[in-house]
Amino acid sequence: MTGPQTVKRRKVFYVPGYDPIHPRRYRELYRRESADQAQISGYEISQTAKSGKGGYGWHVSAKIDGCETQADVEVLVWSDIVRGSMSQTIPATYARLLRTAYEYIATGALFRLMRLRKGPVIAALYPVGMLLLQLFVAIGIGSAVAAIPVNVVGGILGTVIAIGAFAAIVVLVLRWFKSIDGKLFAYYLMHDYAYSAHWRGANPPQLETRMAEFAGSIIAAQEQGYDEILVVGHSSGAHLSVSILADLLRADHLNGTPVSFLSLGQVIPMVSFLRDAWRLRADLEFMAAQDQIAWVDVTAPGDGCAFALCDPVSVTGVAPQDKKWPLVMSAAFTQSLSAARWKELRWKFFRLHFQYLCAFDRPKDYDYFQITAGPITLRERYADRPPSRSRKETPASRFISVAP
Repeated sequence: MTGPQTVKRRKVFYVPGYDPIHPRRYRELYRRESADQAQISGYEISQTAKSGKGGYGWHVSAKIDGCETQADVEVLVWSDIVRGSMSQTIPATYARLLRTAYEYIATGALFRLMRLRKGPVIAALYPVGMLLLQLFVAIGIGSAVAAIPVNVVGGILGTVIAIGAFAAIVVLVLRWFKSIDGKLFAYYLMHDYAYSAHWRGANPPQLETRMAEFAGSIIAAQEQGYDEILVVGHSSGAHLSVSILADLLRADHLNGTPVSFLSLGQVIPMVSFLRDAWRLRADLEFMAAQDQIAWVDVTAPGDGCAFALCDPVSVTGVAPQDKKWPLVMSAAFTQSLSAARWKELRWKFFRLHFQYLCAFDRPKDYDYFQITAGPITLRERYADRPPSRSRKETPASRFISVAP
């Protein structure tokens, strides 16, 4: 804590990434990890069911640095849209693979992203490679089985049986691979990257409608007596949050409770580098120069799925001359996690992508639970915090237009 208590009641809006899972996952994660962090850091925190109307969420009570606070956490849910976008047949998924690969490779976006961070680009290439490998395995097994009737039966009948056997085996093998995607994540990640690539970086109409509803929830919270409204955008939720907040500021809808923005594990360049992402680029440019909302961007080089320490405004090439935000800082996994804990998590890439929402056994100046349930605002907490010296700010995108 860097000053007197300024927050007694806080509203937290959590914007998830591309995630088809029910939001109760985030409630349970918060409950478990906040208890662990409180024990490690020596404060008190508890969680109870949400009371009243509104979206899915929970209530948090905390006593940190001798100050008692209350927080209402609400998940801005778009998992139904995610599930709808993932309802694809196997042939449709392979067609998406080709379209997505073409969009990133033909425009040069893939190679420009590679200059920033290889980790998230490798993560993007993984589903392509894995799905192609699955196809080759299916074809290989199908060919081996099809050779049997050709050799045993022979003639036209053998050929007909072989063709039928080949097709059946390929379908069965591909279906089996899809059934175990909960372990491989190939289909999941393919749909994730394809979702933005299909629209070339623009937001689908259904998502724009949902984002407008999210904005309405933030507006309504300003009339409920909170001392801070904190918007947390994780992964793909970071770029959605940028646009939601930019819309609210332009419309002059944020004149009440102070609003803060925390982006975690952002993958903004994966979208902002696409040719038709003019809306997102305009919003990044706008959010960088305003001073009404404090924007802190937290990533970590240990997170191979995020564009760690890449200033999303600057690397996109839309930084204005009077740029103020975001404050780019590192969660420093290798320092804020003990050697034993880091060894345990190091190769669990998807788990590390959620570490920002979890406890650290050697915490430094980033603590998700003090930010969301502590006694001072995000702006005050990091008022004197310098940006990471190893941040990347060199423009790398080919497309920098902010209008269609």
